Amino acid sequence: MALRCLYTDLDGTLLGHHGSLFRDWEGEFSMRQARTIEACHRAGVEVVIMSGRREAQVMADARLLGQTSYIYEAGCGVFIDGERTLLTGDWVPDDDGTPAEKMLAAGIPDMLFERFPERLEWHHPWHHDRHLSHLFRGKVDVAQANEFLVEAGHEDLRFLDNGAITRPVEGLDEVAHAYHLVPGGASKAKAVGFHMRARGYAPDECIAVGDSLEDLDACEYVGRFFVVANGPERDPALREAIAGRRNVTVTEGRSGDGVYEAVVGTLAERR
Repeated sequence: MALRCLYTDLDGTLLGHHGSLFRDWEGEFSMRQARTIEACHRAGVEVVIMSGRREAQVMADARLLGQTSYIYEAGCGVFIDGERTLLTGDWVPDDDGTPAEKMLAAGIPDMLFERFPERLEWHHPWHHDRHLSHLFRGKVDVAQANEFLVEAGHEDLRFLDNGAITRPVEGLDEVAHAYHLVPGGASKAKAVGFHMRARGYAPDECIAVGDSLEDLDACEYVGRFFVVANGPERDPALREAIAGRRNVTVTEGRSGDGVYEAVVGTLAERR
């Protein structure tokens, strides 16, 4: 069956050092990412970037890549050919503000900071100007955070792990992670499923690539999921989560090299 769509995370996956399209994981100049997009274009494969970044950033990247669909704020929103859909349940923008503003007004981020003192902070400066979710960094137990939200009466919110980051957090000896607080049970995986249904794609016609636990859940929707090598190298929990998932492969290459490996290898198999 022909490949019709590639879903790819941005930071740590398609993008290399410091979020560059033309740098590899070590920071050396690379054309691998651009050649990945070229290979998809030549084969008629749609590329959909999925990111925890706010929409303005993801929109700019999608335009740079020449794509008309994207997933933003960790799956809170999906944009397809000019039409925007929110996957945030009852948390929608209205006269009381955006979902992000409502969460702030309810004091939910402050509650999380109090629950995890010195282990959680805003992911400055990227936490600014968000409309649907909130972005943090640190090192906390995600299951405990979600249990805390339920106990506080916020079972309609989800705290998720979007992967290890290179920026250190003062006072933490462990590798820090990026975390998102999303409404309505939003996720990148659900957004991938939404896009697939909208396009009429079958699972075997789609692959996805990522570097985090949150990305990995998309394996439930696509035929094959590829984890770039730097993901499990930096996150033992991701390495454990991969075990037993038959449609998941860890690439030899890191970040953009791994995406290139996944795409070119899949296209070669299906000739």
